[in-house]
Parts: sequence; C-alpha cells; structure tokens
Amino acid sequence: MHLGEALECVHAFVPADLDRFRARIDPVWIEEALEATGTATVRRRRLPAEQVLWLVVGMALMRNESIERIAALLNLALPGQKGAGVAKSTLAQARQRLGEDPMAYLFVVTAAAWATDSAAKHPWRGLSVYAADGTTLRVPDAPENWKAFGGQHGNGFRNGSAYPTVRLLALMAARSHLLSAIRFADYHTGEQTLAKELWRELPDDSVTLVDRNFLVANELTQLERSGRNRHWLTRAKSTTRLRRIARLGRNDWLVEIQLSGQTRRAHPDLPAVWKVRAIKYQRNGFRPSTLLTSLLDSETYPADEIVTLYHERWDIELGYDEVKTHLLAREETIRSRTPAGVRQEIWGIALAYNLVRLEMERAADEAGVEPNRISFVNALSLIRNAWLVWSTPPLAPGRIPEGLLDLRRHLKLLLLPERRPERLYPRAVKIKMSAYNRKPPTGCGRK
Repeated sequence: MHLGEALECVHAFVPADLDRFRARIDPVWIEEALEATGTATVRRRRLPAEQVLWLVVGMALMRNESIERIAALLNLALPGQKGAGVAKSTLAQARQRLGEDPMAYLFVVTAAAWATDSAAKHPWRGLSVYAADGTTLRVPDAPENWKAFGGQHGNGFRNGSAYPTVRLLALMAARSHLLSAIRFADYHTGEQTLAKELWRELPDDSVTLVDRNFLVANELTQLERSGRNRHWLTRAKSTTRLRRIARLGRNDWLVEIQLSGQTRRAHPDLPAVWKVRAIKYQRNGFRPSTLLTSLLDSETYPADEIVTLYHERWDIELGYDEVKTHLLAREETIRSRTPAGVRQEIWGIALAYNLVRLEMERAADEAGVEPNRISFVNALSLIRNAWLVWSTPPLAPGRIPEGLLDLRRHLKLLLLPERRPERLYPRAVKIKMSAYNRKPPTGCGRK
C-alpha cells in the first residue's frame, strides 16, 4: 500500500482532524520529493522509496532501537514471506538507493510551510522572530567520514577531535523551535559561509537574532537586502567602534560604524559608513552590553522591548540541546558510517525534530499557551512510548496521523511553568578531562 493510500484509510477514524494533519504532512510532498530527485520507485520492492523515507525519520525518533527493529515497528516493508524479517543488508541497500536528496527536499518543503506559519503566529511587533546559530555534530570514526568532514585539531584537544565533525547552521522560528532551514558542510567551513545561503530563506517582515560572530557588515546588509522589512539584532563586539550621531532615548543611539578599506574593496556596494542603532543596557550581576540592530525606529520598536527580545536568542541553544541531549540521547555520534548516509541521516533528524515540535505547537494552541510551555523531554518520551504501543500490531504508515492526533490530547498535560526572567545565571562550562591518553587512531584513516 502506498503512503497516500494508507493516509486515505484513516479518514474514517479522524475525519475532522485529518485535513489539518495532511495540510502539514501532505503525501504529495513525499511523491514530489521522490520524483523531483529522480528516486521514485519504478518496480515494486520490499522497501519502496516512500517507505524508506519513514525509516530514516524513525531512526531519529527511535534513537535507542536498531534499524531492523524500527523497520518492524513501523511495518514499512511490503508483505513478504510469512514471519520473515528484513535483513540489515536490505535496509542498508534501501537507504543507499534513496540517497539524501529526497530527504533534503522533503525537509525544505515541510520546514518552509511549518516554520513560516509558526513564526507568523507568534510575532513581535508585527515581525516574525527567528534565531540563527551554528553547532557541530559528531559522526562515526570512519576513514570516509574523516576525508569528507574533517575535525578539530589543537585548541585544547591534545590530539585533535576524537570524531569527524560536521559544521551545521540552523535558522529557527525562535518562539516554537521549529527549524526553518539548515545548512551543513565539513568542519572547516565557516558559519558565515553557510549563513549566506540561509538569509534568503527568511520571510519578509521578520527579525533575526544572531550572536556577535555574525556582526559583519556585508553579511547583515545582505540579510536586510534579501527581502522586504527584514531586520537583524545582535550584540556588539568589544572591538566595535561606534560614533554616535543622534540620541533616540536613554542609552539608545543612532550610530555609525566606519568600514575598513579592506571591507570596502571586497564589497564595493557597501557604504563608507554603516548606520545602525545601539542600545546599551546592564543586567544585575553582568557586565554592561550593547545591542546593535537594524530596527532604527525607536517609537515602533522600543528599546526595552528589544533588550527583552534579544534574550530569546538563547532559544536556539535550547533547541540544539533538545536535539543532541534528548532526541539523539547524547550518544557520541549518529549512526551512519558513510558521508552519504551521514547527510541523509541529518536531514532525517531535522525532519523528526520538526515533527515532534509541530505536535507540541498544536497541543500548545489547544491549551492556549505558548509553544515553549510544553516539555520537549516529556513530549518526546510520550511519542516514543506511543509508537511502541501503536506497533502492536505493527504500525502501518497510515496509522501515524491517527496516533499523533491522539497524542496531541495527552500533550496538554505536559505544561511547563512560565519562564522566570529574573533568574539569571552567568554562563559556565564544566568539562571533565580524562587522565588517560586518547586511543590512537590506528586504522581510522588519520595521519
């Protein structure tokens, strides 16, 4: 049975809610992903491409289960010999045939629909709020992965990083944690390089929160010029030199940043001076900070609200924690041992994370609270437990909408208390160093 046909089969069970579900996970998107990337299954296999897509998503949602068990739990294989399981080699070959392009296509299509809609529902002063930041993801210690992605050397690591590492940059709807877009590459690719491709994913009438690593004139002006009424907000560096040109309010100034000759020569379309807004503030127990932004209208965008808004930038850090610590169970690496498998799996992880977050937002809407009032840890636990329950008898793809819609009713019980902004703690890093030397990289392809 095709996924589209299976979805039709649940119409009798959830007639009121199926349309709302399908508006977000439309089977047509899966068909488009396969056809657009030339991966559509022509002849009938035990694992058609549209079902292997769900297998990759299940690998992220069921982190502690083997791939063979995930295939059995989701009942993804077509009926074969009675009682026969699917061999691990068959699953590996099915993933290789699928490749990464359909997963990337499906994520891009769904993320554009889900995150854009979500950010528009939770605006600040008429602007959709996004956050952008980078992170890294460790992948299995295989020669092919070292060659494709590389890793860190020195800088506090006695012998370099222990695993190949992927550099990843995400654009997130800050108030719901839904991923809007991601870019990833080898470890030595800079975040600013990846960001150039992300800015054009932003919708009009938006503000993007970034850290001061992105305080680069040509990058942020590109963000502004990539659409209509697109703004940014960040923190000034200690070396940033500002010249005040007009007072907008208490500790609120219109300023100019003199661009270097080297910057002007590299980007001749930039002006000689960069006009931005600077807001100085200080929280108890912390040093004074200066925010810089393209939100120049002090009446439309009050300074005190901008200060509060900036601290929502940490929501993307919370999102990364949800992925690494909880979705991926804080394992050392992801599963795939080949570069193609790594890239496919990353798209699957991003899609799985968005599916959980989408259900949380729906539950929050029904409970009348903000999406960040729903516990990700408990929601993910419920989804995993429910998946195991649904799989007896095995869960057909068509039963997924029915189960998730039922799950949404239980998520309302997972409300978190409101955030207390007065609780302030300085950032601190605690790393326990081992007294033993790291295992030498014999046979791992490194020199």
